[in-house]
Amino acid sequence: MPSKTFEVPNISCHHCTMTIQREVGELDGVQRVQADVETRQVTVEWDTPASWEQIKALLTEINYPPAEA
Repeated sequence: MPSKTFEVPNISCHHCTMTIQREVGELDGVQRVQADVETRQVTVEWDTPASWEQIKALLTEINYPPAEA
């Protein structure tokens, strides 16, 4: 199962983490979403039909784009 941990600079409060977890968690195939307000890091585990491109696009759409590495 693919997994990715990445920084989201726009995280500033627990509401942000809850929004990310709820929205990304609703994608078909996403198994786990963990967001941390202190580190501004998000970990997502997914399986098909979800893809990293789909997850990244959704995060950008809801104004929590992942930091470019």
